[in-house]
Amino acid sequence: MSVLYPTLLLCVYGFFSNMRPSEPFLTAYLMGPDKNLTETQVVNEIFPIWTYSYLALLFPIFLITDYLCYKPVLVLQATSLVVTYAMLLKAQGLPAMQLLEFFFGLATASEVAYYSYIYSIVEPSHYQRVTGYCRSVTLFGSAAGSLIGQLLLSVAKAQLLHLVIITLASAAVAFLAPWFLPMPRRSLFFHKTSASGEEERPTRSSAAEDAESKVPLNGSTIQRSSGDRNHSRGLTDVLRMLFNDFLQCYRCRPLLAWSLWWALATCGYFQVINYAQPLWEKVRPSHEYEIYNGYVETLSTLLGALAALLVGYLPVCWSVWGELALSVLSLLMAMCVFIMDMLRNIWLCYSFYILFRATYMLLITVATFQIAASLNMQRYALVFGVNTFIALLLQTLLTLVVVDSAGLGLDVFTQFFIYGGYFTLISVIFLLAAFCKLASRRRGEEEVLAVGSAQTGSDSPPISDVSS
Repeated sequence: MSVLYPTLLLCVYGFFSNMRPSEPFLTAYLMGPDKNLTETQVVNEIFPIWTYSYLALLFPIFLITDYLCYKPVLVLQATSLVVTYAMLLKAQGLPAMQLLEFFFGLATASEVAYYSYIYSIVEPSHYQRVTGYCRSVTLFGSAAGSLIGQLLLSVAKAQLLHLVIITLASAAVAFLAPWFLPMPRRSLFFHKTSASGEEERPTRSSAAEDAESKVPLNGSTIQRSSGDRNHSRGLTDVLRMLFNDFLQCYRCRPLLAWSLWWALATCGYFQVINYAQPLWEKVRPSHEYEIYNGYVETLSTLLGALAALLVGYLPVCWSVWGELALSVLSLLMAMCVFIMDMLRNIWLCYSFYILFRATYMLLITVATFQIAASLNMQRYALVFGVNTFIALLLQTLLTLVVVDSAGLGLDVFTQFFIYGGYFTLISVIFLLAAFCKLASRRRGEEEVLAVGSAQTGSDSPPISDVSS
């Protein structure tokens, strides 16, 4: 029952906070008669604020979440979502919409509290099952929201304003759930107790890693004082510990390779999904034609979840062929973006957007597993947080140069051409990495054969002794 109660509340919160019927039609709503904003204002001046806010708030929220033991930050996230959609419903003008994006960035940065709260409440033996429940229900909530929005728009002929009202109501329901969650007494970094043994708990690492690439990531190898488990740490101690763990984790070459792909691909993925609606709006204007963004988002979410589930059944030795698979599938993602940009047919845009998202979800699931396989929970949070931060830093630079009106302020078609080239570059990087890894492995095998031959020769008796 102690596990069931917080898990049920988290699932309720995850479902309703992600059930947003207005989300697939946000660009059409902002550029429509309700807000009457221009394409340049929406694409080049409003949407970039989310990226900047997310980056600026991610690390402070990460530390505050752990220090305050998760629940207060969950309440903050729920409040931010209510404020976001209340402003979307009532506020007018460019500055108000930019402030709205700031609050949405705050809500997005606070997601770390949702995914880490459960680890402070339940025992490690329940981690996998409860994490699966929480992640699945958020995907289901997102898909349900997109489908409801599309059905209301196409079948019931509802207005976009009505979808925003329903989204606000869903956020209001989600707002109630965190208040009833039990308050954790421990956290990963600041508040340690003798019961929190997960940071010492070893996990199984991949047996196929190169021996010279292995580092002991699943144990607490950095020296801690004996009182660390029973007392709260100060900010300086936590930052020093995180920095030392950071250096040790990223010395592992397989982890570094998967983390590099994570950061690079997530940056491009965010850009594509953030600006897909403006692309569709240019290809098929919503004020002239009926649009089907909700169906597309629903299908892409469900297929992405299915692709993630299929990872465990793929007969691929990722430790050997991982870089080559990343190269090939990153090239597939690049082709999807190029096709969306160049052919400018709405049905091709929809189809290849779905394929793009499903491919990313498959690869990010593989990357998550490969990274987490040799990490304890404490370093799991650190590495994933660092990877996300680097992705956001790259995305901020890309947004500032390509999208923001303070930079080049390019139109959406030119932007997507650049994003296609970006994924092509990722593919080339990992193709070179695959070749280098295969060449290194071959040289190692040849050296082993040479050493074996030399030892065989030295073990043979001298010719003179045989002849005598």
